[in-house]
Amino acid sequence: MAIKSKEKTIRCTTEYQKLETLFVCKPTYMEITEIINETQRHYVNSNIDVDLAMEQHEVFARTLEEHGAEVVRLEPQHQLNEQVFTRDIGFCIGEDLFLSEMNTQIRGAEVDALKQTLQKEDISYQHPFLQSIEGGDVMVDRDKVWVGISKRTTMEAVETLKSKLGNDYQVTPLPIDEGILHLDCAFNILSPDWALVYPDAFTPEDYQKLEEYYQLIEVTAAEQFSMGTNVLSIGDRKVISMPQNQDVNEKMRHAGFQVIEVEFSEIIKSGGSFRCCSLPVYRSNS
Repeated sequence: MAIKSKEKTIRCTTEYQKLETLFVCKPTYMEITEIINETQRHYVNSNIDVDLAMEQHEVFARTLEEHGAEVVRLEPQHQLNEQVFTRDIGFCIGEDLFLSEMNTQIRGAEVDALKQTLQKEDISYQHPFLQSIEGGDVMVDRDKVWVGISKRTTMEAVETLKSKLGNDYQVTPLPIDEGILHLDCAFNILSPDWALVYPDAFTPEDYQKLEEYYQLIEVTAAEQFSMGTNVLSIGDRKVISMPQNQDVNEKMRHAGFQVIEVEFSEIIKSGGSFRCCSLPVYRSNS
């Protein structure tokens, strides 16, 4: 599907301004094969009900469209069973779209598929990384960029990102517990003042660092496992979240957010939820 608004191609300065355009990919070939995280290990025997995953993903896409977003669907490829997680393969900072350097070779083909789409759409991008960095570890909030240092993202790649961004951004590495796949599985920014956090993922010093910038809504271990931090902010203080994560949903409502509950129970079996399944490329100023 082509992007309709060519004048609105690339712009993401926060995680929470109104979401106008994003890439998604249907979980047509979703399957747990080689276990790459603890969530997959838990669900490997039951694996993925692809029909149910497809239904849930379509409701998610329609919900985004109902709230004004242009949802651009990438073409699923048979050999790419993690392709639903479009966040990992790229990230936008300001008016720049960076392609990720994936930690595993097979997922590199997902980046190639995105690159072909961008070239077809005549959308410019950067791909400067020699070491691995994945979009689930990168979070932008105006002039601040938080980058998780994980099994998927290296300090060397963060240094490359710093050199590309220059002095306009404060890039802060955040080492996360080795049991956490990406930063957005433990931390997510909801507004200029509020963020979700799973405290056990961070050192006390880094937790205190986050406290300097945000009022932190803590996510329990049980709801971290069911991707309670991996919500998607779509603007106007609206947040898409799973109905099962009742504790964090109630905390967000208490903080003044409108929580839109969408069932995603089959998708999360592979270790990602709404933020993982979306690659925003344009957010408005509102």
